Amino acid sequence: MEWRDEGVVIGVRAHGETSAIAEIFTADHGRCLGMVRGGRSRQQRPVLQPGNLVMTTWRARLEEHLGTFQVEPLSLKAGFILAHPLRLAGMNTLMGLCQMLPEREPHPKLYQAAHVVLSAMEQDAVWPALLVRWELGLLDELGFGLDLSRCAATGQADELAYVSPRSGRAVSRAAGLAYHDRLFQLPAFLNGGEAGTARDVLEGFKLTGFFLERHVFGPRQVPMPAARDWLCEGLKEQQAA
Repeated sequence: MEWRDEGVVIGVRAHGETSAIAEIFTADHGRCLGMVRGGRSRQQRPVLQPGNLVMTTWRARLEEHLGTFQVEPLSLKAGFILAHPLRLAGMNTLMGLCQMLPEREPHPKLYQAAHVVLSAMEQDAVWPALLVRWELGLLDELGFGLDLSRCAATGQADELAYVSPRSGRAVSRAAGLAYHDRLFQLPAFLNGGEAGTARDVLEGFKLTGFFLERHVFGPRQVPMPAARDWLCEGLKEQQAA
């Protein structure tokens, strides 16, 4: 069997003395693993870095086999991201979350959204909010999407200001005011508003983090990516500056 697809490298581990096992989130084939012969060589190591966009050919005798990857570079984004701690934390958060996707299950919309986040990494006022939106998309793709379109109490679509931690549904300002200390803030940028401030983005990460922990990480008894905590701490420092 053989297929060819573009993808983002999301993880790599050594295999033997010279090879590597690459984990790649592909456009049409989802999250896939394969062995890269010579993957630890001087030529391949710069390509097999998380965050890099590659063209890959996967081959195996049977579909259920691990298979092998032949990897060609398309856009090596990892290099410029590594020099910026906050961007690195954002990229590692994205890569760690991609690893929670079921293996070999296509998620083309989520892949394209990940591509958008990585492409915006040079714009520090833009990519953190895009990453929050991507996390919402991940919840949706895994079947745990939040309903931010209408108020859970009144059904209205105006002045949505909160999200219920119980139902994952939006709540209007008027309906939620008396219970605001029990509800999550709904940043405007998640509901059609403009790109958020550092404070808005932190509220967004708080919201998505709660539901990711409840539905994705908690049931599997695995921790959230440590890079996500580093990212949030960095954003807090920006907010305080």
